Amino acid sequence: MTALPKTNSLTFRLIAGAAVWSVLGLLVGGFILSGVFRTAVQESFDSRLTFDLEGLVAAAQVETPDRVALAGRFADPRYERIFSGWYWQILPEGLPAALPQRSRSLWDFTLVPQNLTLDNTMFWGFADGPDNQRVRVLSRQISFPAPSPGDDPRIFQFVVGGDIGEIEANVAIFNRSLIWSFAALGLGLIAAILIQVRVGLVPLRRVSEALARIREGRARNSEGDFPAEIEPLVTELNSLIAHSAEVVGRARTHVANLAHFLKTPLTVIANEVANEKGPLADSVGRQVTVMRRQVDHYLARARAAGALDVLGSRTEVAPVLSDLARILPRMHPD
Repeated sequence: MTALPKTNSLTFRLIAGAAVWSVLGLLVGGFILSGVFRTAVQESFDSRLTFDLEGLVAAAQVETPDRVALAGRFADPRYERIFSGWYWQILPEGLPAALPQRSRSLWDFTLVPQNLTLDNTMFWGFADGPDNQRVRVLSRQISFPAPSPGDDPRIFQFVVGGDIGEIEANVAIFNRSLIWSFAALGLGLIAAILIQVRVGLVPLRRVSEALARIREGRARNSEGDFPAEIEPLVTELNSLIAHSAEVVGRARTHVANLAHFLKTPLTVIANEVANEKGPLADSVGRQVTVMRRQVDHYLARARAAGALDVLGSRTEVAPVLSDLARILPRMHPD
C-alpha cells in the first residue's frame, strides 16, 4: 500500500496546490458556462415569444369592437393543450366589461402581467399562470384601422406567455450534465497532476538512491544522467563528498604522523626506564607501555584507513560478531 505524502513534503504541496487551483478553475468555469447557457435559453425563449406574438397579430382581424378573428391562421398545438405552459390572450382596450379572448390552453384563466418593462414597442414581464405556473409574458398594444370613416381605431392588447419552468428544467438538465462532466474532468486532472508530480520528482528520488549507495559503499559518487535543473545539485554533492574525503584523509594522515613522532620518544624513555630501578621507574615503565600500545593501535587504524576509501567503504560485521560469539564464552565461561 502506497503511503500518503506528508503535508510538509514537496509532493503534497505540488499536488495540493495544483488540485486546489484546478477545482477552483472548474467551479468558476462551471458557473460561467451555466450562466451563459441560462442566458442563451432565456434569449431563445424570448425569441419564441416574440415570434408567436407577431404571428398572433398577423393572424388577427377585427370582427367586432371587442373581438378579433384569427380565422385559423394561427394554429400551434402548444396553445391547444390545456395548461400546456404556452398561452395567449387578447383584450380590447377601453371596454372594461369585455371578456378577453384566450387560447384553449389557458382555459378560463386570465393572465395579469406584472412588473412590465418597455422594450421598443413591447412590454416584458411576468404573470401568475394556471396550475401554479410562473409565466414569462410579452404584451403589445395593436391599433387596427377604424371599420368606417368617423369611427375610432380598434385597440387590442395582445399577450403571449410561456411557463419559465421550461427554462429552469433545461438549465437543470444542463447543470447536471455539467456537474458530472466537470467532476470526471476534475478527477482526470487530479490524476494527471499526480502522475506528473510523481514523474517530475523521479530525479530527486534518484539522487536520494545515489546517496544511499554511497553510504552503503556501493558507489563513490553520484553517477547518471540528471535533468538540467538537478545536475548542479548533483555536481555540488559530488564536490562536497570529494572535499569531505580529502579532509578526513588529511586528518588521518596527521594522526599517523603524530603517532610516528611519539613512538621514537617513547622508545627512548622506555630504554632509559629499563636501566633504572625503583617505584618511579616501574610506574613510568607501565605508563610508557600503555602509551606505546595506544600509539600502535592508532597506527594500525591509520594504515587500515589509508587502504580504504574515506567514504563508500563497508565492513562486514556479521562474520566478526560470529567469531567473537564463539571465542568469548571460552574466555569467560562464568
